[in-house]
Amino acid sequence: MEAEGPRTDLPFPMNIRLSMKGWNLLFLNSHPFQPDPAQSEAWNRGKYLVEGAAHCSACHTPRGFLMQERGGQTFAGGQVGAWYAPNITSDSNSGIGSWNQSELVQYLRTGDARGKAQAAGDMGEAVEHSFQYLSEADVNAMATYVRTVPAIHDPADRSSRFSFGRASSDLGVLRGKNGIRNDDGDPTGAELFQANCASCHSPFGQGSKDGYYPSLFSNSALGSNNPGNLIATILNGVNRTTSIGQDYMPGFAGGPSDLAALSDREIVLLGNYLLERYGRPGLVITAEQVAEVRRGGPSSSLITWARAGIAAAAIIVALIVIFVLVRTITRSDSHE
Repeated sequence: MEAEGPRTDLPFPMNIRLSMKGWNLLFLNSHPFQPDPAQSEAWNRGKYLVEGAAHCSACHTPRGFLMQERGGQTFAGGQVGAWYAPNITSDSNSGIGSWNQSELVQYLRTGDARGKAQAAGDMGEAVEHSFQYLSEADVNAMATYVRTVPAIHDPADRSSRFSFGRASSDLGVLRGKNGIRNDDGDPTGAELFQANCASCHSPFGQGSKDGYYPSLFSNSALGSNNPGNLIATILNGVNRTTSIGQDYMPGFAGGPSDLAALSDREIVLLGNYLLERYGRPGLVITAEQVAEVRRGGPSSSLITWARAGIAAAAIIVALIVIFVLVRTITRSDSHE
């Protein structure tokens, strides 16, 4: 039985499909894949999968004003809604150059690289619905290729994002007291951590012994110079299912499947406490950043500019038509 697919529902002028012809002329790479004879069969297979079927650069490459992938920045990291797809080049600090083959294969298979990173958001979906079903040869081929991607370094990354933090706790300070409040009456970050996070990630932030609940230090979400994924994880949680089971963390945005909601202010206090204790020193989360992630991530002004451009073009065309009509009428009157 045939079923009609859902109609594309895009806002004007993105619903004008003809406009894609112009975009394709500017940015579409229509060259077919050509294997590199100087590389191994596995490397070429990996490149074909990573740059073709898996289209990894669609998320992990930053976008320009017209939403094109920026040249020279392939796999340097890109925003995907509320989540940030990090740098996956071979740079040892900014990228994943410190990962070995088995760690990257394990991550693609399960979404978990012990002591480094856990897949959530769109990457969690890619692992759950795609990568875990690939053959062992294909996953190894992808890892082989990705590990050779030219390094792109961010000068702000003086250390690997997987190397920050250490085990520590303020539990001893909190015990026996009626609670410590900030000057404005809010709970402290330490209280929020012990109330909402410590039961799973342990009071010292080292996670559970079996690794199901990951360590908060040596963790990409807290060691990155972009705090977006830490905020998104607190708000949206983690939920992915692979052959080894379900990995789950409830979100705190407030909703049917979430725990009690945390306000933007509370997430700022909790997030900055986590960064100070277990993550990148000096990085600060703001209420504006939390609100942006809660809304679904930064929005593009492209639609606004496109509509303004069309309106301006229409006005110019109308003025030209009026000018031509006036000139025609004027000339006609001069000949009478």
